[in-house]
Amino acid sequence: MTPFIAEIIGTFLLILLGCGVNANVALSKTYGSNSGWIVITTGWALAVYTGVVVAGPYSGAHLNPAVTIGLAFAGEFSIYDIPHYIAAQFIGAMFAAFMVWLMHKDHFDATVDKGAKLAVFCNTPAIPNVLTNVLTEILGTFVLVFAVLFFTDATMAKDGTIIGLGSLGALPVALIVWGIGLSLGGTTGYAINPARDLGPRIIHALVPIKNKGSNGWGYAWIPVVAPVIGAVLAAILSNILQ
Repeated sequence: MTPFIAEIIGTFLLILLGCGVNANVALSKTYGSNSGWIVITTGWALAVYTGVVVAGPYSGAHLNPAVTIGLAFAGEFSIYDIPHYIAAQFIGAMFAAFMVWLMHKDHFDATVDKGAKLAVFCNTPAIPNVLTNVLTEILGTFVLVFAVLFFTDATMAKDGTIIGLGSLGALPVALIVWGIGLSLGGTTGYAINPARDLGPRIIHALVPIKNKGSNGWGYAWIPVVAPVIGAVLAAILSNILQ
């Protein structure tokens, strides 16, 4: 499996299960309806675990443009591979979001709350405030990338592509994401991943959802820009300390 295909599949699994747990909790008449924040954070942690298990041996399982950029800034990843990694991540995220919509179409139809429908796909802040929302996404992504860099030992393939991240296993990453969600995620929904938010948000805009509300484009730049800032800051500090 090539790194490009691995990033598509890994990100697909991440978003399928992640947006899937959002749908299970947010939409009407599912068995998990209104089951709460612990279910959402646990579901996303296990989604990360699944994606990393599959993609890890082939691409390093970035599954996140911010992680890709952060590793590049830290010198752990070739900058020349950034574009096709990010392209793969968006392809996987968008296809997964489409499948989540298709699977839950009856429940979208049964759901009145337009905000709940949007929440299946992407993030909205609990209290809109540009400064604190940006800070939240920066801090969450900083924690993710900073922690990853402190137990990463990259392995270089013969063609120069990073195919493994040493001690970066699926379980440690899942636990970090779970911790971020539990501790820092309650204000913005912790996108901490530009592909995770923007890819599904685009699908929300494209698919025919009954009584669909706003796509939230005014907020959409924050889950894209802030995670990249957080990842770069994590890489800079990691380089200084190591």
